[in-house]
Amino acid sequence: MQHHTTTTTDANSPRKGTLLKSAILASAALLTLGVLSIGPLVSAIGDEAPAAPTPDALRSLYERPIAEWPAAHWRDGVAPEDRRELGLVPDVTHPEDNPHSFEKVELGRTLFWDARLSGSRGVACVSCHHPDLGWTDGKAQSQGHQLQRSSRNAPTILGVAHLSSLMHDGRSLSLEEQALLPLANEKEMHSDFDTVVESLRAIPEYRARFKEVFGDDEITLDRITKALACFQRTLNPGRSRFDSFLRGKHTALSDQEIRGLHLFRTKANCISCHSGPLMSDDKFHNIGLSFYGRKFEDLGRYHITKDPKDVGAFRTPTLRNITRTGPYMHNGLFDLPGVINLYNGGGARPRPREDQKNDPLFPTTSSLLEPLNLTDSEKQDILAFLESLEEPRLRVSPPPLPGIDPPRPNRSAREEDAAP
Repeated sequence: MQHHTTTTTDANSPRKGTLLKSAILASAALLTLGVLSIGPLVSAIGDEAPAAPTPDALRSLYERPIAEWPAAHWRDGVAPEDRRELGLVPDVTHPEDNPHSFEKVELGRTLFWDARLSGSRGVACVSCHHPDLGWTDGKAQSQGHQLQRSSRNAPTILGVAHLSSLMHDGRSLSLEEQALLPLANEKEMHSDFDTVVESLRAIPEYRARFKEVFGDDEITLDRITKALACFQRTLNPGRSRFDSFLRGKHTALSDQEIRGLHLFRTKANCISCHSGPLMSDDKFHNIGLSFYGRKFEDLGRYHITKDPKDVGAFRTPTLRNITRTGPYMHNGLFDLPGVINLYNGGGARPRPREDQKNDPLFPTTSSLLEPLNLTDSEKQDILAFLESLEEPRLRVSPPPLPGIDPPRPNRSAREEDAAP
């Protein structure tokens, strides 16, 4: 129902300014909430354009509980069950067949840093997922065995416990399964599974560590991947200024960042894909960057499903700690302002060459992307909000490696990370 307001105040009345200001503030707040359309506002104040909510008005809307925030703008193609609001990241639930224990986490952490898992004994999991680089490697495309370059960017592993599948194309259904892929990949760790197991079995300290975790000193590939997965599940985001704001510390966000949050959920429509606490819908979309038939071609999800609809589709990445995990996209070809400009233009929409016009695999950019017509100021506001998602840096020291380094006093990872 629309609310129309009229006024008979004389143009020279001293009350005109006060009434006009009140009408603008009230109508702007209602517009933000989606209660009032633009027509009644124009009729209330003449032919003047509607004023944006004042910083105080917008702040007051977002200082309310999340359920009372202004209505998010969802694209029509987003199913109702996928319309998940932003929020705090929940605690991690560990699977029944790989329960959590401190000892298992510490074993997994040690294995994560141990380059003896690789064929060259020079590449470790941490080589591509380093804590000082937001659990990425800071490169456009990762380098592995003998400095061979892969075709994809290393995604952050922060928050991976909440994903239903792993990798840019979703080829792994669990962290345990995913751990095997870089080990066997010739360009990454270039390992032989039997050799990895035998090399660890030859180290007495590792046998003692596996016995402490699993009850006996048998070292198997299954136990190696379970320890690695258990460690990675402890990498849960939730310490950003945005999280502090959600917990009630409303001074944690500036007025510009709150404007960016509002744009993220409304005009910019980021929330249609970057939804939920992890700011990812955990789905795969084609935003026009498959480079089909050209240099850098990558068919994405299609490699896994063989469904033509999945050509060029890649997982929606989390935006948690986004300013520490560049460069961006599956191929690492973008910086953050470039990403915002890409979405502002409605994504990339390549046109088929003459010889591709009847190609059944020629990719179609997602209908969820449309031009946004953001101003330069609005783009800066969104960038400011994304910066509020950054996690504080923690000092994460490499663990001592069995058979190489002397053991350190027993100290939890959390205690060590919080040390000055």
